[in-house]
Amino acid sequence: MTHSMTDSMTNSTTKQIDQAAVAHFAGRLAYETDVSDVAADIGAGVTGWVLIDSRSQESWDQGHVPGAVHLPTREIAARAASVVPDDVAVVTYCWGPGCNGATRAALEFAKLGYPVKEMIGGFEYWVREGLPVETADGIERRLADPLTAPRGVACAC
Repeated sequence: MTHSMTDSMTNSTTKQIDQAAVAHFAGRLAYETDVSDVAADIGAGVTGWVLIDSRSQESWDQGHVPGAVHLPTREIAARAASVVPDDVAVVTYCWGPGCNGATRAALEFAKLGYPVKEMIGGFEYWVREGLPVETADGIERRLADPLTAPRGVACAC
């Protein structure tokens, strides 16, 4: 079942499972995570994975997720084995949704055989959700953007 922009999704009288849609969304969830889930895993002390910041040194210095490992995309092929143990899963991030740097970094790790996910939203949404940011001056929290983080409650999605 395929739909064009002009097809009405509400005119169907019979419910059918669109296997292509199921495969598409299941595939995305298999290879993507979001900043809230990453923050929850960090907060819960979940082990067996490493968070990779694939941005430049200047970007890293501007601020990064506490506990992340700095490994720019262009260095992954040469340095991944010395930075990430073979039996560890990888989550990559870059600037944000307008940047495909985390996707390119995830591809490099996948080509090396690592289980990998991309943190959608990237550093931009990490900061916008009011999560901790580490700089040379220490760890700070900025105010959450009310357009991206509900006030006083979890998204619960």
